[in-house]
Amino acid sequence: MRVAALAAIPMLSSVALAQPAAPGIPVTVTPALKRDVPILLGNIGSVQAFQTALIRVRVDGTLQEIFFEEGQDVKKGDRLALIDPGPYQAAYDQAVARKAADQAVLVSAQLDLTRSIELAKQQFAAQQLVDQRTATVKQLVAQVQSDDAFIAAAKVNLDYTNITAPFDGRVGIRMADPGNVIRAADPAGAGIVTIAQIHPIAVTFTLPQDTLPAIQSAMIAASKAGAKLTVFAAAPDGKTSLGQGTLMTTDNTIDPTSGTIKLKASFPNADNRLWPGQFVNMKLETTVQKGAITVPSIAVQRRADGLFVYVVKPDGSAAVQPVQLGQDDGQTAIITKGLDEGAVVVVAGQSRLQNGTKVQPTQAKPNS
Repeated sequence: MRVAALAAIPMLSSVALAQPAAPGIPVTVTPALKRDVPILLGNIGSVQAFQTALIRVRVDGTLQEIFFEEGQDVKKGDRLALIDPGPYQAAYDQAVARKAADQAVLVSAQLDLTRSIELAKQQFAAQQLVDQRTATVKQLVAQVQSDDAFIAAAKVNLDYTNITAPFDGRVGIRMADPGNVIRAADPAGAGIVTIAQIHPIAVTFTLPQDTLPAIQSAMIAASKAGAKLTVFAAAPDGKTSLGQGTLMTTDNTIDPTSGTIKLKASFPNADNRLWPGQFVNMKLETTVQKGAITVPSIAVQRRADGLFVYVVKPDGSAAVQPVQLGQDDGQTAIITKGLDEGAVVVVAGQSRLQNGTKVQPTQAKPNS
């Protein structure tokens, strides 16, 4: 029996040696790609109306009629409201009548002056009378000019009773109802509605002051080409696009408390995806880096001595590859040193890897 047992030992060893090697760790991989990548500068931005105005009365009176619906889009010059024009129409008519009366008196005085001048030439009237009537005519001419000024003022007040939109925009929630007496001198009660221009719409955002030279250089280059720098707005998740616009300007000062420069961009906003008061993620494209080596951002790992990626070698093992990083927008990372085009990098399953670990690679799906 002991002999049989001893004879079985070599057989067991042979079976153990014949067993297949343990399978590699499954990972998802993708090649490093060379492509042109926009260089983006980003931060949180705040949407604001391109123009906004509180529509107020400029004359006292009863709010007689409202011509808009809350939330309605209006065009410049559209009627918004009407203040009772009765008192102002009466004042205008009175000013016109006063001018007519003064003009009649002026005509009579001018005739008297003409007759006096003729009589003075024939020695039938004193020069003193001519001088007096000349003064009277001048006084009446001035009175008619004053009447014109009163008419103009009355016309302005009458026009102010008809309130119109100062620019294209969208009206907000009404602040006053017809029938209320509104006084122009009352700051709290003179407003009727706000109007905001949202086509186009503006977004302001800040960037570190260190980026200002690059921004200025990019603006100059774009201006020479007859263009403007492109900006992108996205939802707070950073993925949902809200629109593409152009950079309008940078502020004329750097904020010394935060060390940032404020920028303003304009968006067509045809689909109303941007709204005043909304917070958005802003990206400013300053230039395009040609032929950059790129990998998905999730491929880049961090350790004490710097950044690295796992690359899959031809023998099926994973290797730690230190890299230097350029721009990383959270989706695509630019590798400035450490990788060549076509290198196979691990984008999922890194947590179980070490240098030399055997892997079972699966190609990542596009855009994954």
